[in-house]
Amino acid sequence: MRGEPEKPSIWRDGEVVELNEANFDEAISKASKPVLIDFWAVWCPPCMVMSPIVEELARDYAGRAYFAKVNVDENQRLALRFRVMSIPSFLLFKDGRLIDRVVGAVGRGGLEAMLRRVL
Repeated sequence: MRGEPEKPSIWRDGEVVELNEANFDEAISKASKPVLIDFWAVWCPPCMVMSPIVEELARDYAGRAYFAKVNVDENQRLALRFRVMSIPSFLLFKDGRLIDRVVGAVGRGGLEAMLRRVL
């Protein structure tokens, strides 16, 4: 008896993927690498400053970590669930669990410091 075909993974090495309330839990639980998630909004200037840095890190850390974004305006339940009170907020998950977070436009160095602790 055949089961349902396995859905392809949302994760793409070297790319930043969009997570939302519908795909978040499954994506995090199936991630085989640490996941850095950028909680952001379009009206947030510091978020816009950090966005290209996150994209650059996704390319530089391809094969070692996954990267994602969550729009807090479109996914308010996720923001509440993870107590995101200020943006940008960066949450780091490993083995399906939240293990670290940093708030604000911390630059490349701030995000790399988080990543180095788990890689």
